Amino acid sequence: MPHDRALSLSRRGLLAAGGAVGLGALLAACGDKDDKGSGASGKGKDGGWSFTDDRKKKLTGGSAPRRIVAYIGSAAALHDFGIDDQIVGVFGPTKLQNGEPDVQAGEVDVNKVTILGNVWGQFNVEKYASLNPDLLISNMFDPNELFYIPEDSKEKIFALAPTAAITTGRVSLLKPIQRYADLAASLGADLKAKKVVDAKARFEKAAEELRKTAKSHRIKVMACSASADLFYVSNPAVNADLIYFSELGVDFVVPEKTDQGGYFESLSWENADKYDADVLFLDDRTATLQPKDLKGKPTWAQLPAVKAGQITPWSSEPRFSYAGAAPLLENLTKAIQEAKKVR
Repeated sequence: MPHDRALSLSRRGLLAAGGAVGLGALLAACGDKDDKGSGASGKGKDGGWSFTDDRKKKLTGGSAPRRIVAYIGSAAALHDFGIDDQIVGVFGPTKLQNGEPDVQAGEVDVNKVTILGNVWGQFNVEKYASLNPDLLISNMFDPNELFYIPEDSKEKIFALAPTAAITTGRVSLLKPIQRYADLAASLGADLKAKKVVDAKARFEKAAEELRKTAKSHRIKVMACSASADLFYVSNPAVNADLIYFSELGVDFVVPEKTDQGGYFESLSWENADKYDADVLFLDDRTATLQPKDLKGKPTWAQLPAVKAGQITPWSSEPRFSYAGAAPLLENLTKAIQEAKKVR
């Protein structure tokens, strides 16, 4: 979910002085990519390729795209459905400072793909053009906004290749999972492959277990995120995973006054105790603060759930696949089962 803006992640310039000249040459080179054997030409199994994204934009081609650049979360979801070698570039939180994969990379081999940017606002347009892309894919948390595409360079980016967007906000988790499955199938994935079928079975089993647990354990959960200056209480009516967990019966804290966009209510640390909960579902993304970082915040230390040690990691930007989402269901179920009422 788009906490990244609110968390004041650094925004970096995308092109060095004079970089526009090099970009212009690359843009021109991209114009004839069909003649260079990039995979944009040729016939697919049914004589062509088409996919209608969640902007109702119909994409077509003589064959399925073979050189795909994707937001890292999109790449991770597609990988789970069987799309791997076609992904040549990614952007978004991909590698940690120590070189290890970011949690959002899922099972993607981060050393095999070209990384165009690793933080909010970072997208190397020249490098993107050099990949000769057939298609760019990203999540869409807000209407018509492709996640992690910088506003100041999006026109240059969109000029280089068609784009596909999958809605990941204000819909239940099942919807984007199905849409990524649809997209993967259009790109050649076999949704009947054992790993996909097994992942779906695990997901469905986990969902039923969470449903039973939520019914038998009346525990209040607060989905939240922490930064140095603010404490964010997330809205279970907007985030796709929280919507689905609520549908399964999980009792979430509902913030009274959300910020613009509706995803969360931001509170000063002095007011971080506005809501009580039995379990804190704490954003575990790289850019957010974790319990070890929050020991110096007095209000944090006084929260009933913190005193009881009832804090569980929350992948607040879930991987929209059965394989990516099943562990999230399992972890939340375990946290609720082991929790006691502390309010």
